[in-house]
Amino acid sequence: MLARSRLALLAAPAACAVLLSGCTQSAAPAAPAGAASAPASTSAPASTSAPAAADATTLALAMANSSLGQILVDGKGMTLYMFTKDSANTSACTAQCLVAWPPLLGTPTAGSGVDDSKLGSFQRTDGSTQATYNGWPLYYWKADTKPGDVLGQDVNQVWFVLNRDGDPVKK
Repeated sequence: MLARSRLALLAAPAACAVLLSGCTQSAAPAAPAGAASAPASTSAPASTSAPAAADATTLALAMANSSLGQILVDGKGMTLYMFTKDSANTSACTAQCLVAWPPLLGTPTAGSGVDDSKLGSFQRTDGSTQATYNGWPLYYWKADTKPGDVLGQDVNQVWFVLNRDGDPVKK
């Protein structure tokens, strides 16, 4: 029984390292101007259908108080993140990265405290529409399980929450 406990304790960090490694691999070569972004799927890579867009409530983005100050959240209070390897309206998060960092899909609307002029979206190569703020594609962190969680902040020094101006919060 003790051997199983030790094995479980050793396996958990290894599994986390494998999961996070998909988020730190170098990005695919940049697509030419006007071309679609890298392929994406929130399910296993074999899936060819586009993931479903979030509902209207979720897409009503807002600013919320957190331990990091005022940050961007979805309409249900879940924290949204940006990825420093992305560029304006282009996602560099693909394959296993999307398992850990699911994109916010759909066209966002401005809720409390959000600057409407910074909202946007772009079409991914799988046909889905990903929401953006200040040009940054928006994602969730799968370990955030309740409103107010900011567990994805500064993961691998490339994932950050956004402030009202649409700038990464690097605290």
